Amino acid sequence: MSKEVVFDIETQNTFDDVGGYKPNLLKISLIGVYFYENDEYTAFLEDELHKLWPRLEHADRIIGYNSKHFDIPVMNQYYPGDLKVLPHLDIMEKVEQSLGHRLKLDVIAASTLGYGKTGTGLQAVEYWKQGKIDELRDYCLQDVKVTKEVYEYGLKHGALAYEDYNGERKGIKVDFSQETASDSAKINLTMPF
Repeated sequence: MSKEVVFDIETQNTFDDVGGYKPNLLKISLIGVYFYENDEYTAFLEDELHKLWPRLEHADRIIGYNSKHFDIPVMNQYYPGDLKVLPHLDIMEKVEQSLGHRLKLDVIAASTLGYGKTGTGLQAVEYWKQGKIDELRDYCLQDVKVTKEVYEYGLKHGALAYEDYNGERKGIKVDFSQETASDSAKINLTMPF
């Protein structure tokens, strides 16, 4: 059974709030995850992240969208080690390698799956500020679901789709196969307290 984990984070603040692109100054409100191991969607609030770390450490691979340049730098502020050492697939990185430029998850999902995200990250920040935790959780887990389904499509077909500036649907070749992970990535890296 696969122990891969799909994840997405939401933050309490924005880049405008911290004076530009400074992921290390953003605070996590919630991390949404899907665990293949037990077919479970769940979310962890900022004060619950200590429960998530061991599960990520023992994952075969963590999977996200723009996760190497956004999610992981923000998460590393909370993690007692370095999440960059875990086996990781950043779907946007694979898209950029194939196309030569980045595309938003919503663009890929709409053309590949026929539907996209249900809102924006700015909307998620507002949910947090207004104390609407259920709405925040639902929004984030929908993003996780979209990411998971884009991943599964790309894994099965070796391609994703997008609509170019002329409105033409085009394909993107991707390889989501997993490289062999070393056993050292499977050890518990967090402290027991």
